[in-house]
Amino acid sequence: MESVNWKVDGMSCANCALTVGNYLKKEGMQNVKVNLIDGDVSFDMKEGAAKSSIIKGIQSLGYGVKTGNATDEARQSRFLSTHLQKFFFCLIFTLPLMLHMFHKWIPVHWLMDSRAQLGLCLPVYAVGLNYFGRSAINSIRNGMPNMNVLIILGATAAFGYSLAGTVLHLGADYMFYETTAVIITLIFLGNHIEDITVRSTQKALRNLSKSQKVMANMIAYDDEHHEQVFPVENTQLKSGDLILIKSGEQVPADCKILWGEASANESIITGESLPVEKKPKDNLIGGSILVSGTIKAQVTAAMKDSVLSNIIGLVKQAQGEKPPVQQMADKISAIFVPVVLVITVITFLVNYFFLQQLTPAIMRSIAVLVIACPCAMGLATPAAIAVGLGRAAKNGILFRNAKSLELFKNIRQVVFDKTGTLTTGKFTVNHWQLMDGNLNEEEFKRIIFSIEKYSNHPIAKSIAAAWKTKNEIRWKKAEEMKGLGMKAEDKDGNIYRAGSHHIAPGIIADNSHNVYLLKNNELLGWVDVSDEIRPGAKTVIDYFRGRSIKTILLSGDKKEKCEALANQLGIDETFSEQTPAQKLNKVEMLSSVAPTAMIGDGINDAPALAKATIGISMSDASHIAMQTADVVLMNNGIKNFPLALGLGKHTFITIRENLFWAFFYNVIAIPVAAAGLLSPAIAALAMGFSDVVLAGNSLRLFVKKVV
Repeated sequence: MESVNWKVDGMSCANCALTVGNYLKKEGMQNVKVNLIDGDVSFDMKEGAAKSSIIKGIQSLGYGVKTGNATDEARQSRFLSTHLQKFFFCLIFTLPLMLHMFHKWIPVHWLMDSRAQLGLCLPVYAVGLNYFGRSAINSIRNGMPNMNVLIILGATAAFGYSLAGTVLHLGADYMFYETTAVIITLIFLGNHIEDITVRSTQKALRNLSKSQKVMANMIAYDDEHHEQVFPVENTQLKSGDLILIKSGEQVPADCKILWGEASANESIITGESLPVEKKPKDNLIGGSILVSGTIKAQVTAAMKDSVLSNIIGLVKQAQGEKPPVQQMADKISAIFVPVVLVITVITFLVNYFFLQQLTPAIMRSIAVLVIACPCAMGLATPAAIAVGLGRAAKNGILFRNAKSLELFKNIRQVVFDKTGTLTTGKFTVNHWQLMDGNLNEEEFKRIIFSIEKYSNHPIAKSIAAAWKTKNEIRWKKAEEMKGLGMKAEDKDGNIYRAGSHHIAPGIIADNSHNVYLLKNNELLGWVDVSDEIRPGAKTVIDYFRGRSIKTILLSGDKKEKCEALANQLGIDETFSEQTPAQKLNKVEMLSSVAPTAMIGDGINDAPALAKATIGISMSDASHIAMQTADVVLMNNGIKNFPLALGLGKHTFITIRENLFWAFFYNVIAIPVAAAGLLSPAIAALAMGFSDVVLAGNSLRLFVKKVV
């Protein structure tokens, strides 16, 4: 199936997003995700379906579709295509229409003529009917009435009542054209303010996106092999291209340094403001800034495959996810409009029979229709999620789904892997021993390097880097044994294994060494390495202990080393010498007792990460560990673990606050409007204000102390 990503304009409430999503599902599209905040809509096309018909279907619901081609761009730039343009257009007619209310002080007696008021109101009503009316009718056809149903009913009721008074010459008591105009004009203003506040929740993500498109200095060679440097847009770069990056310039794409040394500020990706020293063979992240130095580098990933693009993609995907707390809001939003319509009818009947007057009953009913729009309810969750995920991304924390934000609030235990997580994973060989008299030192190192170079384990990488040789062995087959080590077969059929003492049961009694090398089950020798504690690990452990969150070390390393590290860091409980299967079972058991987060980085951690309540991976972890994890900490950022936990908890708190405000607002506002204490115009203004309150509360997450 083809994956499609579009922008849909005009979605202003949860019902709008539900309407678009339900339409796509009804048409057979799969994996449908609708992001109310930024209008991103993604889905997998049904085989045989035509994009043009799907676009027309969405447009028939009253929404605009932006696919990125020129035709769509032209459609978006039409007159009255934005809420701000509609507001100013309507305001031109609404302001003079309201002057008749001041006819005692201002000589505008001609405005007392109902025909003059009708003439001023008609353009405003026509624009409102075209926008709100079309959307309302199509949403009803789709079986999911949206907030525009309430708006157009309120405006039409006032307009129809006034029109009847004009046609039947019933006098000034039947002139409420200004009510129609004010409702439509203020709702357009409210929608514009909502657009601004919603866009502000995307601030962090927009800052990341801005860093994607820049100019690059591409290096090429002419026929005489002279170096030529010329500017190109980084979107044109592909893997393998050579580029020149000067001091102060932005790194245009993920690349590897070939020549030169520099300092790079990677704060836009990692949240770490201190420059990082870079030398040949080091990687540079696209979007970072070269603080000093000039380098030549080779592009390792096109822009669409870069770290930055993947970050933005992950955040947008997570923003489109719905955490469990939103399910209740969606269910309420789905039935909200019909319920309000019933309340409106009851309001009219009660007021009419109680007051014995038609005009107040209609005005109060219109006020109920206008103030009850469920915009706030729809914004409550996605606005908070957008800010929470945006701040997380800015600080080098990637949430793969919005559900993880909510799950963090319950975490009572944190499980840490040892190597590469609590320790740096940068080992140095401090001792080694040959056990086979027929093997010399050079051949031992050659075998170790040739087999360990295929492993992703930090110890194996360190040994391979230390004993690198050009005269490596070409294996017939090499594979990684999860949690044990490496296995390889040479062209003569000899089986070599390098790994922990688990690969040599009964062969050697001493299990205190890091790596053992076996040939056909005979011990050739062993290697010891030393590791160091990762900076910030102690602070992280202290943070969790200070909040009564139990800390657990779960490692495949030896008991003595694990216990020494646990004592040094103050970890509550230790499980050592664990195989991947044992890690999986242990995490499953811990998760059944209390909500558990696990952080790890290796292949052997992947099954356990998947079993934890929340799995957390380091950015330099194995690919499978990163794919399994719910959260990824960039730039070895274990120091950001508490921030991830705090953001998760406080984002959920903000969602609850928003939902409380949205429900409280409607519970209070509807009876107030029904009692005649709010005019339709004030109701329209109050409806827009509710969105601003929610967005403002969500924006506090940008600066709120969460750790």
